[in-house]
Order: sequence, then C-alpha cells, then structure tokens
Amino acid sequence: MNGPVAPMWVRVGGGLESVPDHQRHGPADAEFPPPGGPWEALVLNGRLVGWAERSGLRTARQSAELGQRFENEQRDYLLGRLGHKLRSSVLALQESARQAAFGRPEMLEGLFEQAQEVGRRAAGLEAAAVEPKDSARGVVLGAVLNLAMPTASNNVGAEAVVLGSEPVMVEAFTRVRDWLLGDSLSVSAERIGGWWKIQVTATGERKPLPVPELGEPLVRLVVDTQLDGWLDASRPDGADIYLPAYSTR
Repeated sequence: MNGPVAPMWVRVGGGLESVPDHQRHGPADAEFPPPGGPWEALVLNGRLVGWAERSGLRTARQSAELGQRFENEQRDYLLGRLGHKLRSSVLALQESARQAAFGRPEMLEGLFEQAQEVGRRAAGLEAAAVEPKDSARGVVLGAVLNLAMPTASNNVGAEAVVLGSEPVMVEAFTRVRDWLLGDSLSVSAERIGGWWKIQVTATGERKPLPVPELGEPLVRLVVDTQLDGWLDASRPDGADIYLPAYSTR
C-alpha cells in the first residue's frame, strides 16, 4: 500500500491492531471502541473491520487490506520460526541416531525423547499452518474444555455456547493448557456483549516450554485468526480468551 497511512485501528482476526504503532485492543466490537479516540467504526459488508478518525468505504477497505496483511505477516513469521525449530530438532535426532549406530549405544537412551520433541514441533507447525475446513457452528464450551483440559477446575456453565470450529477450539485450549501449565488450572466464563470471555488461571510454578513459539504466539494465532477471537495475555497468572457467542437468532 503506497503512501503514509492515517492513524487507525485495523481488525486482525477477532482483535484490533493500531497503525502505525501496532498496539493491541480487543475484542473487535462496536461496543468496545479502542482508546485514543474519538474514533468512527469502519464497517465493510456488515462486518466491523476497524476504527478511524473518519469512516467511509475507502477507509474501510484500506483497513480490511491492512488487517489481512498483518494477519498474513504474523502467520508467516511464526511458521518461519517453528520451521527453524523443527529443522533443528530433526538434525539433532539424525546426529544422535548416527552416533548410536556407529559405536555410541548410550545415545539410544535419548532418541525416544528427541523423537517426541520432533513430533511436538511438527504438530505445532501443522496447527499454525492449517486452514480450518469446518464451518463455524454453535459449540458447547464445557464439552471442549472436557476434551482439552480434563483435569482443570471447570466453572463454565452449560449456557456458554460459542461460535466456531470445534476441532480448532480443542486445539486452541490444548495449547493453552500446555502453555500455562502449572500445578493446576481453573477455567471460568462470562458473557460480555456478543462474546464469551473465558478466563484460564494457573496456580503454582509455571514450567516454561522448550519452544516458546508453541506457547503464547501459537495460541494467539489460533485464537485470533482461526477462531476469530481475541487473546489477552496481560494477566501474569493466566490468560483471557474472547470467543464469539453463538446466537440462535
């Protein structure tokens, strides 16, 4: 896009990102305008695509284009990082196997864990790269949590029904569980406007992931872009995830 862009907030997945300083705000909702206004909502084909000092079709299209570009850039960056980490683990596994085959039988002990690490990194790369094929539908959040976080303290009621792809939701909350892993996890949810705010809280000592990109960066990509939600990771003891509420109307 040529020329300078006026200050605005563009929609990236289910959240907002400011131009030009790339601050985050969410979720993307006409009821929750970003700070620093006054702003006018930018709507394209009935969908909120951003906020600007002045609304209009041209500005709305510009915001939608920028949002898609930011989303693509974030996915490409994460795929590049995960691809690099996967190649590193494959090379380490190959070298260990070579040494074990040529007179270093003690190297066999570590091969299983190295192979598992290759599998974990490959699965993370797949989760970032996949384009969901399921159409969005109403999904009972409690059922997703039972699959993804079976040991968590679940305080989510049966009325919490969100709009999205169930397999992607299971993937997202499984990744959240691994990222926030502490002594225990608790989950609660509350309805805020057209969203369900899901609070996941960890207690006890957190264990850092060997590959940091499989934590918050991957969760953010899956939640924000594949589920059209918004991840707020500002809490030191956990994270808040906003997902679109399912409406029967």
